[in-house]
Amino acid sequence: MVWACYFLNYLDRNAIAQARLNGIEKNLGLVGTQYNTCISILFVGYVSFQIPSNMLISTQRVRPSLWMTSWMLAWAVVSACTALTKNYIGLLVCRLLLGLAEAPFYPGALYLLSLFYTRREIATRISILYTALILATSFSGLIAAATFATLDGAHGIEGWRWLFIIEGVVTFGVAMFGFIILPDHPTRTRWLSPREREVAQARIDRDTVAISEKTGALAGFGQAIKDPKLGLLVLTQTLHLASNSFNSFFPTVVKGLGFSNTITLVLTCPPYLVSGFVSVLVGMSSGRRNERTWHITIPMVFAIIGFVISCVTLNVGARYLAAFLFCSGAYACNSVILGWVTATCGQTQEKKAAALSMVNTSANATYIYTPYLYPASDGPKYVTANAANAGFAFGTIACSWGLRFWLKAENRKIREENPDSTLYYAY
Repeated sequence: MVWACYFLNYLDRNAIAQARLNGIEKNLGLVGTQYNTCISILFVGYVSFQIPSNMLISTQRVRPSLWMTSWMLAWAVVSACTALTKNYIGLLVCRLLLGLAEAPFYPGALYLLSLFYTRREIATRISILYTALILATSFSGLIAAATFATLDGAHGIEGWRWLFIIEGVVTFGVAMFGFIILPDHPTRTRWLSPREREVAQARIDRDTVAISEKTGALAGFGQAIKDPKLGLLVLTQTLHLASNSFNSFFPTVVKGLGFSNTITLVLTCPPYLVSGFVSVLVGMSSGRRNERTWHITIPMVFAIIGFVISCVTLNVGARYLAAFLFCSGAYACNSVILGWVTATCGQTQEKKAAALSMVNTSANATYIYTPYLYPASDGPKYVTANAANAGFAFGTIACSWGLRFWLKAENRKIREENPDSTLYYAY
């Protein structure tokens, strides 16, 4: 259920990328960088609400299932209402509200997963969740192609408007099931037996380094702020997501290969299908080996190669191959980094929730400015954007190795202070 909700979360958010190929800019009179601003403004709302939302659900005063599903209903309505916009201001307002409504779900979903899965298990589960984003991006092109081919002009409504209507209605319908299916906490999950609830909670308690007593939301936020390791984790994920700035412009980038709109939308699918497969493999391997650094380094090296190829050639085959490389490489290590956050900052539920939301807030803030790396005048190579993405990817690698050496030093301290300890930081 969490996977399906996140699939729709990203599908609704990214519909604007496909709408661009169906004339949304012309219909609404967008000029200059106004389209880029409409991409950017969503993340102003998105990052402003993640931390307070996760702090609230970590207290368990609000049931996560009700909270997250209610916001899902809200973003479904906003997404559908985007079809009613008539100008730039209307689209801008809808995008800002969509960002606010979508903000609670992903950090909340990560927090829920961290309550049920151990450090060795979490990377695989996050990678599976992340395939929802990847496959949403993949199939969004196919969904848009079918919508534009069959409904463009139906009842006097443009195809891109139908796209927002259809996706909003589907999201609203799926959200209704979330009230019943989504869990709240291992000890209060309706579809687990009392014994299963006890086991689920005991597994997490045994796997937490330096576990502390439950605290309040503000205390958990304070614990997260005071943990210097979180700062480096924030920087790592921030640089990583910055290297993913091609997300909202991928159809435009593929359009630069010279194909028709329909073929372009179809061609956006295969790179993301491969990325989903690679992401799960990397997450599973990281969990099985309890290793993070190399599982970040190797994928990001492939991403850098893809970005460099995109910068230096106009050969259609080479550029399409580059899309496979940078998509697979950039997406593959997301679950590894987020799993690293829960493993390193999980001493209390409140600290874990705050840490996840802080990492996501900072990282997603990059999407406020990275859309401006893709002015139409830079196409089809988008040298500035691809060079920046390569630099961000290199920075991600450097941060992961810095954190590795730091955690090695922390583990030496744990061994010296408590030779009998069997719980250490993973790197």
